[in-house]
Amino acid sequence: KQWYQRRVRGEREQETLLQEMVDNHLEIRIIKVASIGLNQSHVGQHASDLLPHFKATSKKFGFNVCGEGGEFESLVTDCPLYAYKIQVDKSEKVCHSHDDMAPVWYEKFEAVSLVEKPGLKDLGLRERIGLVSKLGS
Repeated sequence: KQWYQRRVRGEREQETLLQEMVDNHLEIRIIKVASIGLNQSHVGQHASDLLPHFKATSKKFGFNVCGEGGEFESLVTDCPLYAYKIQVDKSEKVCHSHDDMAPVWYEKFEAVSLVEKPGLKDLGLRERIGLVSKLGS
């Protein structure tokens, strides 16, 4: 709870925040890019895989590694609180704007499914929060 409250109030440096989200098992999928330093190849990837690129782009262009300035949009497809993981079965990348400096690409979902995570479906939210607390211990 304390981790979440600090994040909501924005008390952490953005690079640290994203690293902590990755370390706390949030699976963050990049679904739209709209910034210099990002392109079609980044759409559909996970923030955990792109963190080194985000850090380098931040140093070079002042890019916000959490996407707070609209650099990208994301979708959390899995985290310890979810009883089901969101699985993208089929998608396509669509170009919204062909800007030379900062092209805008997004992921159009054509088929998604929910994948049950063993042992979590029958747990209530409080019980899942308790499991998350144990992960951080």
